Amino acid sequence: MNGWNASLKLEFAYRSPFTRLIKRQHQGPLVFQKVLYPEGQDTAHGLIVHPPGGVAGGDSLDISFQLNDESQVLLTTPGATKWYKSLGRRAKQSIHIQQGQETVLEWLPQENIVFDGADADISTTVALSGNAIFSTWEITCLGRKASGESWQNGRLKQCTEVFRDEKLIWYDSVVLRPDSPVLSSVSGLRDRLVFGNMILAASELPQDLIKACREVALSSEALYGVSALPDIFTARYIGDCAQEARQYFEAIWSCLRPWYAAKNAVRPRIWAT
Repeated sequence: MNGWNASLKLEFAYRSPFTRLIKRQHQGPLVFQKVLYPEGQDTAHGLIVHPPGGVAGGDSLDISFQLNDESQVLLTTPGATKWYKSLGRRAKQSIHIQQGQETVLEWLPQENIVFDGADADISTTVALSGNAIFSTWEITCLGRKASGESWQNGRLKQCTEVFRDEKLIWYDSVVLRPDSPVLSSVSGLRDRLVFGNMILAASELPQDLIKACREVALSSEALYGVSALPDIFTARYIGDCAQEARQYFEAIWSCLRPWYAAKNAVRPRIWAT
């Protein structure tokens, strides 16, 4: 049995006073719902939907976002992406993002759930032009604790690359297997089941904003923190709850968004369902 190959290509452009979807092309079980404007005409919100509800061995998802100059877009997913048992075949998701000048893209998907036996390869490549701004997070759950399933077999590879004017400004890559020492290492995941990373590619953050992000606190024993580089701001989470990870990243997002987008954070309605 062959896997499902699916692709989705979206192109946005600013046509005053709207950011509009000007091109949509899809093949297979991967679709885009209509553009919404819950916070004003210049920022388009959209939902990426994978109707099967999960990615099985042999499946391949190829996603492309293009933002033309001055467009502002927030994209998310309706639920977690489930990576099913592979039965010896690798499943892949590749995201390619290209942004023009003065664009803002917020790619804020819900979590990845890696089932026991999954073999998943997840990659994101971002090409920014000039002063384009890119914000994203990625949250991953190893196994399904609520169902009593641990991650005992399989492989996970994740890689994120961000370029600005063809210069690499961020590279983050990890390859995990259930027997990987990093899962239990004190310098790794420390036997935690959930990990996540949030990045913002913009200009250098003001010190008071960095301080505000560092003051965001959780009441659990999760490990979390932020780092600020000249080209990239990042926040990380290691714990046992995907919902808590997202709550943490949402709090950071609420701190950052008025600075980089001149707007308060507006949660997509789908997150409340």
